[in-house]
Amino acid sequence: MATFISVPLKKSSEVDLVKPLSKFVTASYPAAEEQGEYLRAVEELNKLRKNALGRPLDKHESSLEIILRYYDQLCAVEPKFPFSENQLCLTFTWKDAFDKGSLFSGSAKLALASLGYEKTCVLFNVAALASQIAAEQNLDNDEGLKAAAKFYQLASGAFGHIKDTVLSALNREPTGDISPETVGALSLIMLAQAQEVFFLKATSDKMKDAVIAKLANQAADFFGDAFKQCQYKDNLSKYFYFQEVLPVLAAKHCIMQANAELHQSILAKQKKRFGEEIARLQHAAELVKTVASRYDEYVSVKDLSDKINRALTAAKKDNDFIYHDRVPEVKDLDHIGKAALVKATAITPPLSQKFTDLFEKMVPMAVQQSMSIYNQRKAETVNRLVGTMREATNLCNGVLASLNLPAALEDLSGDSIPQSIAEKARSIVQQGGLQSIEQLIKDLPELLTRNREILDESLKMLDDEETTDNELRTKFNQRWSRTPSGDLYKPLRTEGANFRNILDKAVQADQVVKDRYNTHCDMITLLCKPENELNAAIPSANPTRTLQGSEVVNVLRSQLAQLDEIKKERETLEGEIKAVTFDMCTTFLTALAQDGAINEEQLSLAQLDQLYSAYNQRVQASLRSQEELLGQVQTSHQEFSSLKQSNTEANQREEVLKKLAAAHDSYVEISSNLREGTKFYNDLTEILLKFQNKCSDIVFARKTERDELLKYVLTRFLFHPKLASLSKPRPHPYSLPPPFFGISLQNIYVARAPFMFH
Repeated sequence: MATFISVPLKKSSEVDLVKPLSKFVTASYPAAEEQGEYLRAVEELNKLRKNALGRPLDKHESSLEIILRYYDQLCAVEPKFPFSENQLCLTFTWKDAFDKGSLFSGSAKLALASLGYEKTCVLFNVAALASQIAAEQNLDNDEGLKAAAKFYQLASGAFGHIKDTVLSALNREPTGDISPETVGALSLIMLAQAQEVFFLKATSDKMKDAVIAKLANQAADFFGDAFKQCQYKDNLSKYFYFQEVLPVLAAKHCIMQANAELHQSILAKQKKRFGEEIARLQHAAELVKTVASRYDEYVSVKDLSDKINRALTAAKKDNDFIYHDRVPEVKDLDHIGKAALVKATAITPPLSQKFTDLFEKMVPMAVQQSMSIYNQRKAETVNRLVGTMREATNLCNGVLASLNLPAALEDLSGDSIPQSIAEKARSIVQQGGLQSIEQLIKDLPELLTRNREILDESLKMLDDEETTDNELRTKFNQRWSRTPSGDLYKPLRTEGANFRNILDKAVQADQVVKDRYNTHCDMITLLCKPENELNAAIPSANPTRTLQGSEVVNVLRSQLAQLDEIKKERETLEGEIKAVTFDMCTTFLTALAQDGAINEEQLSLAQLDQLYSAYNQRVQASLRSQEELLGQVQTSHQEFSSLKQSNTEANQREEVLKKLAAAHDSYVEISSNLREGTKFYNDLTEILLKFQNKCSDIVFARKTERDELLKYVLTRFLFHPKLASLSKPRPHPYSLPPPFFGISLQNIYVARAPFMFH
């Protein structure tokens, strides 16, 4: 009687996890030590998949442990890598466990770029292998009974978990074996078998008949529910597997009922209810007779039938000769109680007792994404503070240059180069002079062109694949059942458009810098000349030695010294602001562990305010000090100018000195802008190369998926039975149908597409 149902395993195609995961690790973790550790973990993950899915497995707990470890690792790795069709795209192909296919078309299979799909199919194999291990147990001893019950409950829980999660995990119609109806039925079957095992153990342990009867009655209920689930679902009845299973379920439902009646009859006899005893035994005999007549090829009930018949014969004999108790109708008997001792095992990873996360040190993607946004916010805060100080310094330099300070104070002789101008000239020469700037300007177009080419090539890959996808969708209509490339590439195209916009703005910024350079080019050239040529180019003026040592000159020099001190303080403050660090990763990890989610905006803004509020106050204080001092400088300069002897030569000299001072400041700013521009283009090249890799990976995955789907569609269509009716006379079943008139064999697949899957 101990016939138990087990489930076949799904089969998967080989998948190379190493290449895409390694590319992500290399791009995301530049630090050599952690990168090496994660790359080794990727290799181990690939080996783990091959061990779990790439070879036949023994029906033993050690084999189940391998699959459980792989499933646990998938659950652990899912939040740490951006698995999706448009990011880290891995296509997994699995065959339907129950569809044996035909000679030509093969079994049904589904390829999806979804880690949720892989998890679902692996968990199916966990349940299937658990059912096979349970069915192999020796039920004649306690150890075997306990193991069988444990594995059936695990199988029930795994199938039940798939039922609850498969549709959300796949976001599309699954193959029949993992549809909610199928796995729901399998979960009920496994639970019923677990209950049956408990009944067998109770019988073996010679427990009270009242308890055994309740256990058997509960098992009968479970088998009855499973039978109904299988019988009334159209998509289950198409499988030969379930056509074989249905008779077993029906038989076991009757057998468990018969056992319940048998043990309840013993209880009735103990209570001297001899008529009830006979009624229950008669009902049990009818049940096993039904099984013997209908399901004898699936289940043997000879021993049980003999036992019931012997008990019934003895009970009738005793009642006829001794008790003469009235035998009630079956419908009038009290209902037998039920006792469910089984429960589907909850699927809460880790399921393996030996599981160790290969990527334990890698933070989840939610934390990585939060860290990325936090770093952007931090960079914006730093840039805002630093930019504010630099703008203030440029404003200060511009105001002083317009007043010809400090050159006017140094030029009291009127016939030599002011010290500040001489220092500015030496500074420009030391920084490379005109040649340095012209080389930087020359390099920018090459860097821009390189970035444009990378971006254009990346988007062209998407365009070409999308065009092919649209053509195939037009040919095969609804048979081309995968996400349209146009929908899938929207995030990448948005990203590409952003890069295009960034490059356009960069071109505009480059032009602004070039225009500014052209404006000051002549004066910068003058500053690069030898000192005697520079001195000769500056007009002479009447000396103003009478102002030497005057109070207004001393006041101005004091005020300029204070402004220089403010600039030096800003340089120090800028370094401090850039050096601020904080371990925000720990904050995000704590939030994720406590709340299950990360409120990045709230946490980041609070932390940044705490880190930079004091620096912001110092920046604002520096701006106020500068504003106050510049006002004082302008007042003092007016007094200084009124005391100077004004003439045409003096005005010309002052104008040239102003232009030279402004040219120096512009040189410094232009050089800084060009170096920042060069760095920007080089950094953008790295980002665009990552974008190109992302496009390349998803296009490669889509091509692989396309080839699989095309092969499936064409194979299913070409050998579809309805093709036979399209031409007369009928071809031999193993010969190819003749081509349609005017259509070549190479186009036959497309021409006949409307007849597929009908």
